[in-house]
Amino acid sequence: MKKYIQLFAITLLFISCKSSVSTSNEVIKIPYFGYQQQKENLEKGIYFRGNGNEPEWSLKIADKGIEFTSLLPGFEKLTANHVEPVRAMDANVKMYRVATDTATMIIQIMQQECTNTMSGLKSAYSVRIEMLKDSKSTFFNGCGNYITDSRLHDIWVLEELNGKKVSLADFGKEIPNLEINSSTNKFMGFAGCNKMNGTIFFEKGLLRFSNIITTRMACANNNKETEFLKALQSTTNYKVENLKLILSNPDENKLIFKKVD
Repeated sequence: MKKYIQLFAITLLFISCKSSVSTSNEVIKIPYFGYQQQKENLEKGIYFRGNGNEPEWSLKIADKGIEFTSLLPGFEKLTANHVEPVRAMDANVKMYRVATDTATMIIQIMQQECTNTMSGLKSAYSVRIEMLKDSKSTFFNGCGNYITDSRLHDIWVLEELNGKKVSLADFGKEIPNLEINSSTNKFMGFAGCNKMNGTIFFEKGLLRFSNIITTRMACANNNKETEFLKALQSTTNYKVENLKLILSNPDENKLIFKKVD
């Protein structure tokens, strides 16, 4: 346990790894997985992918297991059962410790923009893997991304707002709707009075709507757009079931949408 604490303490220092981390104010274009690849990954339960170079390696974290492959002799392919990660208290850092047949993997995933030094591609997360084998440690540094749930990729129309069925009378011209693009992590739609667009932040089991921009049309006093936008911005959890998208947060405020496309 003491070693785990030490590992978390040094996590913030690994930005000097081979796959460098951007600290400038430039606009970062985060790469994304195409829709078909997202679907394939999710069918296999893969929710995170990482990779690096010098030496080249790749990481897949799935609900059913964790797989690491590389070109380094002795670490060509290692597999282990999935475990829930240990989470840092004051930063978005997760640590997996898993045992394979030949080594122990300690995987640290940190939300921090990261650049692959060979391809130049930028990712939203830095990855550091320590392999413990024969009383020796071998380190692999690189980048990674969570794979957004492809089931979100659709057009959704609001049915319930904070536990109450909605009607056209609540909004006037049109009931709120969302069109989510899970490949680009962006959304657009209608908030009840104004058009809107923004981005989504996704990790396994976590969904947030952020950077929401709306037009500035004047709304009637009884229009519930403000209530809708407040609920949308407070979302942290989601479910997709029976052609419905259910959004909620720890306070149980809910938005329920139905699929229309």
